[in-house]
Amino acid sequence: MLVSRLRRLLTAPIDPLDRHTSIAVWLSLSLGFALYYGCLGLQKAFRAEYIVQDDAREYVFWMQQFVNPSLFPHDLIADYFKSITPSGYAAIYHLIASFGIQPLLLSKLLPIIVGIVTTLYGFGVCLNLFPIPAAGFISMLLLNQSLWFRDDLSSATPRAFIYPLFLAFLYYVLHHNRLGVIATIVLQALIYPPLVFITIAVLFLRLWNWERWHFHLQRERIPFFIIAAGLGFLALLPYAISSAEFSPIVTKAEALTMPELYPGGRHPYFDPNLWRFWLTGQHSGIFPPLLPPLIWAGLGLSIVAKNPVRFPLIRHLKSEAIVLAQTALASLGLFFAAHALLLKLFFPTRYTTHTWRIVLAIAAGITLTALLDAVLLKCEDLARSHRWKPLIWRLTLTGFIGAFLILFPSFSSNFPATNYRVSNESGLYEFLQKQPQDSLIATLSDEANNIPTFAQRSVLIGKEYALPFHLGYYRQIRQRSLELIEAQYGQDLAPVEQMIEKYGIDFWLLDRAAFTPSYLVDKSWLQSFEPAFSQALTRLQQGKPSALANRANECVVFESQSLILLEASCVTHQ
Repeated sequence: MLVSRLRRLLTAPIDPLDRHTSIAVWLSLSLGFALYYGCLGLQKAFRAEYIVQDDAREYVFWMQQFVNPSLFPHDLIADYFKSITPSGYAAIYHLIASFGIQPLLLSKLLPIIVGIVTTLYGFGVCLNLFPIPAAGFISMLLLNQSLWFRDDLSSATPRAFIYPLFLAFLYYVLHHNRLGVIATIVLQALIYPPLVFITIAVLFLRLWNWERWHFHLQRERIPFFIIAAGLGFLALLPYAISSAEFSPIVTKAEALTMPELYPGGRHPYFDPNLWRFWLTGQHSGIFPPLLPPLIWAGLGLSIVAKNPVRFPLIRHLKSEAIVLAQTALASLGLFFAAHALLLKLFFPTRYTTHTWRIVLAIAAGITLTALLDAVLLKCEDLARSHRWKPLIWRLTLTGFIGAFLILFPSFSSNFPATNYRVSNESGLYEFLQKQPQDSLIATLSDEANNIPTFAQRSVLIGKEYALPFHLGYYRQIRQRSLELIEAQYGQDLAPVEQMIEKYGIDFWLLDRAAFTPSYLVDKSWLQSFEPAFSQALTRLQQGKPSALANRANECVVFESQSLILLEASCVTHQ
């Protein structure tokens, strides 16, 4: 019977006599989609000459020192991002750079590799929890789609490695491979330190036997837990020491007074709307904005698991699946801990968004496969009784859901969501690349975000680099920003001259619209720098001329359709 064959094809457990074939087919399909989505991302990565992923501008630009050590000398911004970049993550770029591959190029190639490794480990985890290969395929399809609906993977920053590292941890836990567990914990500490807290919390929860929710301590697991936790925290020390260079970290009391952490600021966290703050806030909310919609079917796993009569396939779900609940609970606990210890554990959403995406994808794959089996089982009964109308209706609905599962990304014009930023200022980069490597550019233009990456030259400040977390760094950035706003919009050249001499500025970059009120109003992140911002805006609104604007035409060394580059020595020359 056709329906019976379809059911055996889609929902049959692993055949002991032909296990390798069934696994290979579904794993190959999973890897095929991971590779396909990665190639779509790769197309976006190479659609222009000067293109870079948004967050890679922070983590990758300084790594060009691996190819040319003389770049960014005495650069505050480069030194800061180098200090907060996990050593294991930097080591990957350093190693590949030794083979002549530029860090910027590697950042575009890594996502497809990370996606494939994620799929391999994820598929293995699924089979250990629910030995139905089709469920592994559905889970990995949903996970890969979800990853490419966000820019986590495409960023090629430390957070991109959360997925293979955590799934590897789960894989080795389920295989009782203690060496593998310890290795992944150490790698997490070296590549994405916050993940260590989640894995240690999961191991802690696994000290108890959760069978039938009757908890009792398994004392034999305590020694390994102590060793794993100890090595994990020991591996965190290099990162803690390195990032301490620009300490102290902002306290909660200080954060509450910083406009940078409110809507419109550089890194909005607080929100006057408490519902939005706790539920959907980008850095504070408990509900991650996950797509595709079918990933939320994972919430129904507990319901399906409690109804084996209606969903007989769920009987194959192993007791080890409790690790999904343990992961969700550990993440939730750290979410609230991060709220309580604001910025000490970084932002709360870092502890739920990524791991819950993994948990939901795996749970959804299991749930949907069990539902599919139940539907096909009912269809077998309908076919035997020749009830063709309800049979066709059920098969049609099942086919529609299957098509929706596979084709949903094609309905989104933003898939894959890579968040690559394209710049058309090639002339500016080529000009700056010909200047001395210790050149410093002062600017309020958004182009400051791209110059270190594309021109390999230092900037005084930039929105991307104004992270208000470590006061040893941010106080300097804030002071620079205040001075730069005052100098650029002041009616006296003295502040300009003082800045150029104080910081050794070689060039001053201006947007052509820089001296219009709307220009400042549109740059909401600059509103954090009071009173300089308000004073500058008032001068522009009153039509008071800027001393720098009056000197601009005499000192132009490069210009494009939207930018003017001034030679600093000319500006101060009377």
